[in-house]
Amino acid sequence: MTKEKQPTRPGMFESRYWKAVLTIFAVVLTFGSPYLVYVMTHALHIGWFSSIGSGGVLFATGLVLIWYLIKKKVIS
Repeated sequence: MTKEKQPTRPGMFESRYWKAVLTIFAVVLTFGSPYLVYVMTHALHIGWFSSIGSGGVLFATGLVLIWYLIKKKVIS
Protein backbone atom coordinates (compact mmCIF):
# COMPACT_ATOMS: atom_id res chain seq x y z
CA MET A 1 0.00 0.00 0.00
CA THR A 2 1.20 3.43 -0.80
CA LYS A 3 0.31 6.42 1.24
CA GLU A 4 -1.18 9.35 -0.55
CA LYS A 5 0.54 12.64 0.09
CA GLN A 6 -1.71 15.19 1.67
CA PRO A 7 -1.41 18.71 0.28
CA THR A 8 0.35 20.82 2.85
CA ARG A 9 -0.36 24.41 3.68
CA PRO A 10 2.62 26.73 3.53
CA GLY A 11 3.98 27.76 6.92
CA MET A 12 3.67 31.24 8.27
CA PHE A 13 7.21 32.17 7.25
CA GLU A 14 6.93 30.66 3.78
CA SER A 15 4.15 32.97 2.67
CA ARG A 16 5.21 36.39 1.43
CA TYR A 17 1.97 37.86 2.78
CA TRP A 18 2.65 36.78 6.38
CA LYS A 19 6.27 37.87 6.17
CA ALA A 20 5.14 41.34 5.15
CA VAL A 21 2.38 41.49 7.78
CA LEU A 22 4.68 40.45 10.62
CA THR A 23 7.39 42.86 9.53
CA ILE A 24 4.96 45.79 9.31
CA PHE A 25 3.44 44.84 12.68
CA ALA A 26 6.90 44.78 14.30
CA VAL A 27 7.79 48.16 12.82
CA VAL A 28 4.51 49.71 13.96
CA LEU A 29 5.00 48.37 17.48
CA THR A 30 8.58 49.58 17.68
CA PHE A 31 8.26 53.01 16.14
CA GLY A 32 4.63 53.71 17.01
CA SER A 33 4.98 53.23 20.75
CA PRO A 34 6.43 56.72 21.43
CA TYR A 35 3.46 58.25 19.62
CA LEU A 36 1.12 56.06 21.65
CA VAL A 37 2.68 57.42 24.85
CA TYR A 38 2.02 60.95 23.63
CA VAL A 39 -1.58 60.15 22.73
CA MET A 40 -2.20 58.42 26.05
CA THR A 41 -0.84 61.29 28.14
CA HIS A 42 -2.22 64.26 26.21
CA ALA A 43 -5.37 63.14 24.42
CA LEU A 44 -6.65 60.42 26.75
CA HIS A 45 -5.36 62.02 29.98
CA ILE A 46 -3.96 58.76 31.31
CA GLY A 47 -1.29 59.00 33.97
CA TRP A 48 2.33 59.42 33.00
CA PHE A 49 3.50 56.19 34.65
CA SER A 50 0.79 54.09 32.98
CA SER A 51 1.45 55.52 29.53
CA ILE A 52 5.23 55.13 29.81
CA GLY A 53 4.78 51.56 31.04
CA SER A 54 2.43 50.66 28.19
CA GLY A 55 4.70 52.31 25.63
CA GLY A 56 7.72 50.49 27.02
CA VAL A 57 5.98 47.13 26.84
CA LEU A 58 4.90 47.75 23.24
CA PHE A 59 8.40 48.93 22.31
CA ALA A 60 9.98 45.84 23.87
CA THR A 61 7.46 43.59 22.13
CA GLY A 62 8.32 45.18 18.79
CA LEU A 63 12.03 44.70 19.38
CA VAL A 64 11.54 41.05 20.37
CA LEU A 65 9.45 40.45 17.26
CA ILE A 66 12.09 42.08 15.06
CA TRP A 67 14.79 39.98 16.74
CA TYR A 68 12.71 36.83 16.15
CA LEU A 69 12.15 37.68 12.48
CA ILE A 70 15.86 38.30 11.97
CA LYS A 71 16.70 35.03 13.71
CA LYS A 72 14.28 33.13 11.43
CA LYS A 73 15.84 34.92 8.42
CA VAL A 74 12.55 36.55 7.46
CA ILE A 75 14.30 39.91 7.59
CA SER A 76 17.82 39.92 6.24
